[in-house]
Amino acid sequence: MRTFRVELGPRSYPVHVGTGLIDRIGALARDAGLKPGRAALVADNNVAKLYAGRVAASLKASGFESTLIEIAAGEASKTLDTVAAIYDRMVAAEMDRQSVVFALGGGVTGDVAGFAAATFLRGIPLVQIGTSVVAQVDSSLGGKTGVDHRSAKNLIGALHQPRMMVADVATLATLPEREYREGFAEVIKYGAIMDAPMVADLERDADAILKRQPAVLEAVVERSLRHKAAVVESDEREGGLRKILNFGHTVGHAIEASSGYGKYLHGEAVAIGMAAACRISQRHAGLPVAEAERLTGLSGRFGLPTAMPSDWKNEDFISALRLDKKRTEKTVEFVVIDRLGHAEIKRLEIDEIISLLS
Repeated sequence: MRTFRVELGPRSYPVHVGTGLIDRIGALARDAGLKPGRAALVADNNVAKLYAGRVAASLKASGFESTLIEIAAGEASKTLDTVAAIYDRMVAAEMDRQSVVFALGGGVTGDVAGFAAATFLRGIPLVQIGTSVVAQVDSSLGGKTGVDHRSAKNLIGALHQPRMMVADVATLATLPEREYREGFAEVIKYGAIMDAPMVADLERDADAILKRQPAVLEAVVERSLRHKAAVVESDEREGGLRKILNFGHTVGHAIEASSGYGKYLHGEAVAIGMAAACRISQRHAGLPVAEAERLTGLSGRFGLPTAMPSDWKNEDFISALRLDKKRTEKTVEFVVIDRLGHAEIKRLEIDEIISLLS
């Protein structure tokens, strides 16, 4: 097991990466200082069938009395209605401020369960247990929680750091191929914005990664999480540096929102967004064409789309872009790279971004 800490003063917490950790959740939670008692185990209906029983057994063995709360799988569950349903079950279970929410699943579950934990009784302890690539390398760490609005992605949320994060790479073996591959857009992102050698390593190890070799996956997950932890430790509330983690996400989120949260998986939309950001980076940051092509080619190596949808230029897309959380009136803080491994923020006119996407 690989372990490190996200250092945030009184909000610091351990991160565990390894194989077979699902059966150790209860003991790890106790080691993290969480008190046994009532708990909510939130999982989507697909993940619950695979892992909820094992996690619940581990929790019971360590003194946690868990209530399983299932939500529907998919981005469509990231709503206030879903959060309200979770509240109802937590109230019925008589959970209190010492109770713990265990978020078991991918990014959607982590976001929704995390938002419920952040707001129930004004905030109760949260444990993130990622079972998708996106969750394990990115979304489970850093404290961002929330839900979508019909007009834009992640428009409603709260910052609520978990008390522990666990990434069991063995759970990645059960992911459908498309869902497995899409998560590596977030891994490629780290290479693009802060670790140029990682791009070369991903090019070298792509075949082993696609074969889901555990040792390689552990190394990739840990490396990605350490990068994100370093950024979060420096800028927990996204006042500056943390904004670089949005590389590819401005356009990617607009694609997700305008296509109805379902046509494109998150990583697929981010991959398209990164390719678009590379083109914009050539214009506004001097990114060499060869490096843009190399990064886009790496996304293609993982089977990710890189071309804008044929029908992207519509009112829903433009509206979603204008509702980006980093906007101010007619401009948006857009993440560009001037070279592989180095990102910067440019304030660009939204109309100009749209013109460069054509």
